[in-house]
Amino acid sequence: MSNLVIVESPSKAKTVQKYLGQGFEVAASMGHVRDLPKSKLGVDIENDFEPVYVPMKDKEEVIASLKKAAKKADKVYLAGDPDREGEAISWHLAQLLDIPMDAPVRVTFNEITKTGVQNGMAHPRSIDLDLVNAQQARRILDRIVGYKLSPFLWKKVRRGLSAGRVQSAAVKMIVDREKEINAFKPEEYWSIEAKMTAPSSKKQFDATFVGMDGAKTELHSESETNAVLARLEGAQFNVTGVKKSVRRKSPAAPFTTSTMQQEASKKLGFQTSKTMRAAQQLYEGVEIEGMGAVGLITYMRTDSLRVSDEARASAYKYIEEKYGKNYLPASPKVYKTKAGAQDAHEAIRPSTPELTPERVKDSLTPEQYKLYKLIWERFIASQMANALMDTVSVDIDANGCAFKATGYSVKFDGFTVLYEESKDDEENKVLPEINPGDVLKLKNIEGKQHFTQPPARYTEGSFIKAMEENGIGRPSTYASTISTIINRFYVERDGKQLKPTGLGEVTTDLLKAHFKQIVDTKFTAQMESSLDKIEIGEKDWVGTLKDFYGDFSDTLTKAETSMEGKRVKVPDEETDEVCEICGKPMVIKIGRFGRFLACTGFPECTNTKKIIKPTGGICPLCGKKILAKKSKKGKKYFGCEDNPTCPFMSWDTPVSDKCPKCNDGTTLFKKGGKMFCLKEGCGYEVAIKKEK
Repeated sequence: MSNLVIVESPSKAKTVQKYLGQGFEVAASMGHVRDLPKSKLGVDIENDFEPVYVPMKDKEEVIASLKKAAKKADKVYLAGDPDREGEAISWHLAQLLDIPMDAPVRVTFNEITKTGVQNGMAHPRSIDLDLVNAQQARRILDRIVGYKLSPFLWKKVRRGLSAGRVQSAAVKMIVDREKEINAFKPEEYWSIEAKMTAPSSKKQFDATFVGMDGAKTELHSESETNAVLARLEGAQFNVTGVKKSVRRKSPAAPFTTSTMQQEASKKLGFQTSKTMRAAQQLYEGVEIEGMGAVGLITYMRTDSLRVSDEARASAYKYIEEKYGKNYLPASPKVYKTKAGAQDAHEAIRPSTPELTPERVKDSLTPEQYKLYKLIWERFIASQMANALMDTVSVDIDANGCAFKATGYSVKFDGFTVLYEESKDDEENKVLPEINPGDVLKLKNIEGKQHFTQPPARYTEGSFIKAMEENGIGRPSTYASTISTIINRFYVERDGKQLKPTGLGEVTTDLLKAHFKQIVDTKFTAQMESSLDKIEIGEKDWVGTLKDFYGDFSDTLTKAETSMEGKRVKVPDEETDEVCEICGKPMVIKIGRFGRFLACTGFPECTNTKKIIKPTGGICPLCGKKILAKKSKKGKKYFGCEDNPTCPFMSWDTPVSDKCPKCNDGTTLFKKGGKMFCLKEGCGYEVAIKKEK
């Protein structure tokens, strides 16, 4: 008997094939095989939003191959990813391969391990039409917004623009944050910091002024601060109270999609798309030396914190063998999944905890290794005992002025021996032995001026957290949403920060004025909630689309009427560049292919040029700046700014380190695990220190 199992990718197919063995052929659909047509709406709005699906142009050969394989097979199993998209792909395949919708052919794998695959194959079910309808509703909703709203933006702002149900709300969040920053007015405040010693030790410690005459006191000016300092002249600093306690510090929960993306952004500097790409590879299977293809993590799109008993037992075994019984918790750690989360999958964890990062390191790419190490350590730590901190709080009085000093030290390191969240990285702050009644010796005291700070721009990590808190998008869409708003030039990266472009600000203001619901975070969150209810069968997908479309269509008609004959100008971004042809200033504009420099003398002067950023490196041939460039095929390389006069170019990346052998500021380059000098006759190279 022959069985055909259809998964989504070749790497997943290879891993699953290994566990199924003879009698099974595993093929890949390469993702979706059908979709709405690109050239038209593809949705019959008048006929209950009936979608018109067509085979995707680049999937014709794949479809033909799958049909041929299905005809030969006695049984076909549809094993797309265990989520809405995977269910929809399975539904499309069932229609193309003439498989009845009630046939038990749908199998899902939460992890691509022998156990995970065997469990999935042992429990086939029919296709879940609620899941399919939730995906269809999302796809049709996004298609309607995109196809109806984008032409409005073409007429009023610029051709080629796009609007989206989630992307437009996401851009508004970034635009609103920028407006907060620009409107922020800093306020002055002061602090008083004292350095003291106790009778028991010569080691200095810090104490901070907190109030006077029994009340908490805030200092808003230098004069207020000087008045307190004057009162403290010659004062005796007496210890009025010492409070000692033990603080328990609990480990963070294992990863969900959102927390994994946030932590990879903070700890590894990964962009969200890079994190999800590496996670997909780890889930689908990687060739491990001596083991073949192995799926290293559980499914990476989840907002559940649930952990299986088997995985917990494996973690306990490792913890006890590595650290000892006292590092096991008194009772199993159970983490509460937030309300409204989908609990179909476990938290993200290593599928085989015994496979430590070091065990598989040589078989992984650097990105895969770093992410696997992060996931593995986070999971193992989540199953470990709490850390215990000895804390001390000291109250000090000096002529009615109150100061406080705090200290802490690690009593038992617990889970922190392995992993801490990035925000928790801190050193011990140990106070000397201090007792009530001690008279402290003042070594130094000074007032310090401070100013309140504006809210920070979002990083990818903090933006994902904000989207999750606001209910914008879902774990499976965070990465694609960020990529979309950047690729469409509504948002740009400024270092690690996300900053709106002029185009993003103008478009958002236009949508806020005429399509308030589309950019409203609460409305977008309600829509996501409706889609979730369709998924569990609590809401009808056609009714949901009808409710949305009625208001949306009326709003679009009103907007087109009120904006008749009007256009919105995208502001140009000023630069210090001067046009080499006419001498006028150049500005940054956004065109179909991105940002470029244009002369303000247009139309008399039509000079334009690419924006090229210096790398900070110095050309080893002529000493001028090294610029990051792209070849005709889009591959990044580095070349001298004096091209074509200077022929220098390199595929290797310039770094901030300078060559110690040349000792003249010559830039070093890196490739693989080495840094080296490219200056003729030098030959210096050094291995890059590996991350611990």
